[in-house]
Amino acid sequence: MADVYDMMIVGAGAAGLTAGIYSSRAKLKTLILNEGAVGGQMVLTHEIANYPGVESISGYALANIMKKQARDFGCAIKSNIRIVRYALNDAVKEVELEDGRVFRSRAVILAPGGRPRPLGISGEEKFKGKGISYCATCDGDFFTGKELVVVGGGNSALEEAVSLTKYATKVTIVHQFDHFQAFEHAVREARENPKISFIMESELREIKGADNVERVVIEHLPTGDRTEMATDGVFVFIGYLPNTESVKGLVAMNDRGEIVVDGAMRTSVPGIFAAGDGIVKRYRQVTTAVADGTIAALSAAEFLRN
Repeated sequence: MADVYDMMIVGAGAAGLTAGIYSSRAKLKTLILNEGAVGGQMVLTHEIANYPGVESISGYALANIMKKQARDFGCAIKSNIRIVRYALNDAVKEVELEDGRVFRSRAVILAPGGRPRPLGISGEEKFKGKGISYCATCDGDFFTGKELVVVGGGNSALEEAVSLTKYATKVTIVHQFDHFQAFEHAVREARENPKISFIMESELREIKGADNVERVVIEHLPTGDRTEMATDGVFVFIGYLPNTESVKGLVAMNDRGEIVVDGAMRTSVPGIFAAGDGIVKRYRQVTTAVADGTIAALSAAEFLRN
């Protein structure tokens, strides 16, 4: 059927773009559908310094290189669309967009990625875009000469806190444990930065202000004592939630909404594969997403051959 793609990939982050590169290079008719901007969480990363073979590159630049590679191999990419319906159980799969267009394929790779996990505290919704941010790359320069709070203790929190010191006069990291979950080099770089201070074993309980963020309420977990601290902004880096709501009930998921896959990235539905931050996995890095996308594309190609 002329209007049926060999491969349809939902999501254009690192996993989806990699799958598109492999699939289209294998001369499979490939379409990527992406509900946001191409690049996913990659474009929110100020600097990627641990991508093999590349000493240092911005997430935005790396995403654009991947996008160009996929297109150069013949992959079609449609972004900033909204998917309203999936039909995945038949031999020919269907995806319908909000504007009524329907796309069909013989295999599908789900690579919906994730989104920043919110704090879920009072004042967070009120001050989103008014002092609260989840992206240092996007919003760091708005806080030039300001004092900031960064919430989190993983690699993203520490690395983005360091990047924020290019703009801010002071960055205070608030973390719920007495130790960090980041790699040692990230911890060392943050601790050696004179603009960064730390409040450990503590959590934010409220964000206050008039029109913009002005102060935060911090609880010291061992004692329960609460104090207020003045700040001009809050950056939140406490992990991600999978963007899998639209395929809930269509493929097997765990209780966190992550898609269950096997070692070949196969889901519970024949012909449907998944990759990237939306699947069950321990480590979420650009490199692991690229590996997922590679495996999913090769497995899907094998499925089509058989």
